[in-house]
Amino acid sequence: MMANASSFGWAGHVPPATLEEYSEKYAAFFKMRRENGIIELRLHTDGGPYVHNWAAHNAWSRVWQDVGNDSENHVLIITGTGETWFQGDPRQTWPKPLVEEEPDFIFQQTIDAWKLIENFVNNIDIPTIAAVNGPGIHTEFALMCDVTLAAEDADFMDPHFMVGTAPGDGLALALQHLMGSKRAAYAIYGGSSIPAPKALEYGLVSDVLPREELLPKAWELAREIMKRPRFARWATHNIINRPWRKLVAEDFGFHFSQQSLATVGSKALIPDPDLVADARQRKVW
Repeated sequence: MMANASSFGWAGHVPPATLEEYSEKYAAFFKMRRENGIIELRLHTDGGPYVHNWAAHNAWSRVWQDVGNDSENHVLIITGTGETWFQGDPRQTWPKPLVEEEPDFIFQQTIDAWKLIENFVNNIDIPTIAAVNGPGIHTEFALMCDVTLAAEDADFMDPHFMVGTAPGDGLALALQHLMGSKRAAYAIYGGSSIPAPKALEYGLVSDVLPREELLPKAWELAREIMKRPRFARWATHNIINRPWRKLVAEDFGFHFSQQSLATVGSKALIPDPDLVADARQRKVW
């Protein structure tokens, strides 16, 4: 048990949620384990690969807060389940145009997407490691980790423009920052996959490893990080994370507002079924 505010006898201390409490609260979306201050969050759906749904999307922004508020968490590892990072059928996720939804639905979805990025960057004050275990979209918070490890068959793509809207949920922001505006524009307009070896060359990821070595490497690095003093870990994360905090403060709101405008203003079903079908035919989806 690490020392926390309760240990110091601070009168009136309101304790944060414990691992036991929030691991149960988010059990449908994350499998959690913690060893010696290192906490691992593994995306899943029914114990298998993660399948995208709006309940999980809503939970992400809050799990970052609970993990960040728990002083017994010293290093965070994020990974997925099985051989894919992310799965999902757009026809189930988006059954009708967003403009046809109730205003409160649109508002909640907007807040969830906004806080997903804002809370990840601003509320987690410990070193972060992503182990991207396979292909899939929604890799923005993996790319914004301090260290990003990728399986050999992982890929990184932003599908938003390809399926009929603007790329504003944070992934384009990450691509622009990490691999430059020209490469990012080419990938976004073309809807092209960036396979793990190319992602390493472009600076999107820190290393590429066989899948079976991915999580052990993340834990090995986390244990090495834990050998340093707590203030050193905290301050080093602040330095490494600083560019993301500046980008999110200065540009993310603009990016996301443009995606929202494009999605609602088109009054069309996004993702566009014809564009999705074309992308699948070209094997870029």
